[in-house]
Amino acid sequence: MIFDTHAHYDDPIYDPDRAQLFAELKANGVGLLLDPGCDIPSSRRAVALAEAYDFVYAAVGIHPEECGGTTEEDYETLRELAKHPKVVAIGEIGLDYHWEDNPGKDEQQTVFRRQLQLAQELDLPVIVHDRDAHADSLAMVQDFPDLDGVFHCFSGSAEMAKVLWRRGWYLGFDGPVTYKNARKALEVLASVPLDRVLIESDAPYLTPVPHRGQRNRSDWLSAVAETVASCQGISREEAEDVTFRNGKRFYRIP
Repeated sequence: MIFDTHAHYDDPIYDPDRAQLFAELKANGVGLLLDPGCDIPSSRRAVALAEAYDFVYAAVGIHPEECGGTTEEDYETLRELAKHPKVVAIGEIGLDYHWEDNPGKDEQQTVFRRQLQLAQELDLPVIVHDRDAHADSLAMVQDFPDLDGVFHCFSGSAEMAKVLWRRGWYLGFDGPVTYKNARKALEVLASVPLDRVLIESDAPYLTPVPHRGQRNRSDWLSAVAETVASCQGISREEAEDVTFRNGKRFYRIP
């Protein structure tokens, strides 16, 4: 059974066939999905999907690429959305220094910190997006020692991973671990305790081999689970089972 702990099925790209796709995913062994918001509209859509489908849960948050002009009203909206019983985290939040046209670092850090504070107040875990911002992202979460979280699509070093998993945090692994240039990610994956590993599609993005170039979907996470299994010296079925249980524990799903 697969728990896709990070998939953007609220994306309009799925509007034409979402119901059919969800039926196929359930038939193909996908037991749970977590849909994280990236701004206020997508957070609302994620909550709506969680209401409509029993195997879907939601997170709400403002992505660093979308954080420009965030207002006090936006934080209050997130607070209200987070009261929904199927909202199990604050996310996708974090820092992204990769794109020059993203909001400035100071603004990203302010919005990230405010959402970490919100998660702490609400006693919810966080989903952290960290791209080309490893030092600042790690420093920021270390200011909140009582928070639990996952670094989505982890791309840091084995040393950074060790700091996180020793704090009880989780690391998410996605389609890129199946790519030819994945040597660093595979070294990290082999070093992380299996009970700290989550698998994520990031659908519709980060499609794994052998499906690269196509719109991603959760049942293709079997390829990521196969890579986890290879790095950890276990079977694919065991990798799927352990990461399923890890996801339920992290998101506090009964």
